Amino acid sequence: MLFPTFTFAAFFAVVLPVAWALRRWPVPWKLFLLAASYWFYAAWDARYVLLLVAMTLGNAAAAEINQRASAGWVRRTAVAGGVTLSLGVLAFYKYYDFFTDSFESNFGISSPALDIILPVGVSFFTFQAISYVVDVHRGVTDKANLLDFAVYLSFFPQLVAGPIVRATEFLPQLKADKRPDRAEVAQAVKLIGRGMFKKVVIADFLARAVVNDAFAAPGEHGALDMLAGIYGYAVQIYADFSGYTDMAIGVALLMGFRFPQNFDVPYTADSIQDFWRRWHMTLSRWLRDYLYIPLGGNRRGRLATYRNVLITMALGGLWHGAAWAFLIWGVYHGVGMAAERWRGDANGGDARPTANPTSRNGSPWIKSDTARLWARRFLVFHFVCLGWVLFHSEALDRTGEVLARLFTGWGTGPDLLNPLVALAIVAPLVAQMFPRAWAEKGSKTLENTPVGLTAVGLSVWIMVVVALGPEGVADYIYFQF
Repeated sequence: MLFPTFTFAAFFAVVLPVAWALRRWPVPWKLFLLAASYWFYAAWDARYVLLLVAMTLGNAAAAEINQRASAGWVRRTAVAGGVTLSLGVLAFYKYYDFFTDSFESNFGISSPALDIILPVGVSFFTFQAISYVVDVHRGVTDKANLLDFAVYLSFFPQLVAGPIVRATEFLPQLKADKRPDRAEVAQAVKLIGRGMFKKVVIADFLARAVVNDAFAAPGEHGALDMLAGIYGYAVQIYADFSGYTDMAIGVALLMGFRFPQNFDVPYTADSIQDFWRRWHMTLSRWLRDYLYIPLGGNRRGRLATYRNVLITMALGGLWHGAAWAFLIWGVYHGVGMAAERWRGDANGGDARPTANPTSRNGSPWIKSDTARLWARRFLVFHFVCLGWVLFHSEALDRTGEVLARLFTGWGTGPDLLNPLVALAIVAPLVAQMFPRAWAEKGSKTLENTPVGLTAVGLSVWIMVVVALGPEGVADYIYFQF
């Protein structure tokens, strides 16, 4: 059940008013949220609702034992059991074929062939379950009752593609009887409208107009088409994923829940580390708090820090998919981040100049400073785009074909690139450079608009988006993760 569809609109048109009607009675309200979330997930494959239930019961039991036990070894065993359950589910469904194929090709060890269907969103709800069990063990959050935890793990707006919401961010909101005020409704409408436009008009159009064809048969297209395909995919994956999270955050806000931000104009980043502070921010923070810091972070010297960065990013790459390309993509970013740290260490500090917009005497930035800032942004953007080639190809030989065509395809004219494709690529990149104050002005205008007029405006906007977008809505890219 995809957000920008009439099926979801009908589902949400029932869920939203019923949920608010039940809000004054906490237990029926939570039971309804749980039932609605399971219905939402069952629309994809009803069998995997049982997996979600099993994950809920297993991790709830681990947290219960962890909080009740007085012996340290019992508490450690409980948290280890919960984490093992979550990682075991993730490994089986996501990596079984990957590891068995690798063992068979490298060592001649064969394993039973299983027809495994990857559950949608398994990477997201397993990471939420892990963070909950670990946070209970650390004393960061108290154990929730079973119903609250079940709602937290299955809440439909973020169930299948994030953002990754922590228990500390979600559970307190189940106890607060707070309806969204006018500003929050305006923000929700803006996010839903913006997310739909990103997904339907930008992402789906670029996929069908240039990206799919360019990557499917690089030998049949010229260098300009391949550049358009690479840049187009950079915009497509951003518009697709951030469009989903915009809608997820907006839908949750209408339900009375605030989710953390997941994207912050990532293509304005002026370092690789800065990119990961802006891209899929909830995953970046999860990897930092539950992997990088437990590995030792930057507390054990430079070499250990570089090692921890590489391990974290490699596993972060593997989280995205069961393919060597994803692992290498993670290592690629890890090497880039380690190199930045090494450069900063060699310079006695940060590898980048300060982002302070004024010099020491308070005068505006001089042109050379501005030029260096844009040069860093240019280099980081192309570093990321090169990684996206590997990410999309999912195979090293196909990556090589795409990159080779950039050098050998200049004798072939473009057949995919046209003014509309160029506009769909350039406009979203330029929009990320707009001052944040511009967006805030738009939000203020929505806040001052009557609710009825806002609803009519959103309806008209949805019709415009449907008219501008290609026929049908493609699955979200991150559904496969």
